[in-house]
Amino acid sequence: MKDKIYDIVIIGGGPGGIGSAIEAAAHKIGEILLIEKTDNHSNTIRKFYKDNKRVDKDYKGQVTTLQGNVEFYDGTKETTLDYFNNLLDTEKIDARFNTEVEKIIRNKETDLLEIHTSIGLIQTKNAIVAIGKMGKPNKPDYKIPPSIKAQVNFNLDKCSTNEKILVVGGGNSAAEYAYDLADQNNNVTLVYRKATFSRLNETNENLLKKYNGEEKLRLRMNTDILSLENEEDKIKVEFNDGYSVLFDRIIYAIGGTTPVDFLKSCGISVNEDEQPIFDEHHETSAKDIYVAGDIAFKSGGSIAIALNHGYHIVNNILRKRGKIFSHTEKFSKSE
Repeated sequence: MKDKIYDIVIIGGGPGGIGSAIEAAAHKIGEILLIEKTDNHSNTIRKFYKDNKRVDKDYKGQVTTLQGNVEFYDGTKETTLDYFNNLLDTEKIDARFNTEVEKIIRNKETDLLEIHTSIGLIQTKNAIVAIGKMGKPNKPDYKIPPSIKAQVNFNLDKCSTNEKILVVGGGNSAAEYAYDLADQNNNVTLVYRKATFSRLNETNENLLKKYNGEEKLRLRMNTDILSLENEEDKIKVEFNDGYSVLFDRIIYAIGGTTPVDFLKSCGISVNEDEQPIFDEHHETSAKDIYVAGDIAFKSGGSIAIALNHGYHIVNNILRKRGKIFSHTEKFSKSE
């Protein structure tokens, strides 16, 4: 791969990465490569969405008009994955899974971008960073004792049934973890530091209230955690309301963090909030390196917006080449 020169290399196989790949392929932009560190595309949907979970095109009901060659509609986890499979197969997108990217450096002699990966050096004219934030979750400020780390999660991995579980957070991931675990016959408490939810979509908020009312789970609002201790192989949680409770497991869903070190290793400038700086075309301070999808959102964002990122990026690459950008036949997906 070292001698091959790609026109676009896309790092990340979520909606932003897939949208970019499909736009580039639809406009016959040249050699395209999609790199994903996990064993398949759409890892967040595969790993964090339960079976038959609804997948919405828009985020929190904010309607977004799709501008490119992908027509995406609300569906389920399964229909969404099938649809993205079909798109990638139809366009015969060259993909490398289980591949880590270390950094991107411009070769001053060739003026090409060199992507340092776990499978070797890859050269490209343009790079699109479409990585998510789930890989580096936020962690609490207080100490997690080493003796209980096996019982502390940042996703649903290793969870079973008939456990007493504390879910920490007030976002959609926390809500979905809580009622999914409750459905698996666990004793679930969700603790949130604020008195009311402010970031939940309507469906998740209604489900939480319903499950709380039916005593399928318990909500502890306006409550902070002060400390964790190991007490006879249980997690002793000290709350700021004066109570302490023993749990079998604790799951944190308190948001993700932008992988700042990786961005900086690619020459991408970040702002005071450690978010990548980019222009209206999603091109960063590092020439010919773009950002799409989750990495380009300050907070939450929709699949539709991520797909539109790909449209704008490819549009800009074509414009730089002096080509006229036009729509081609769109791909469609039924619900």
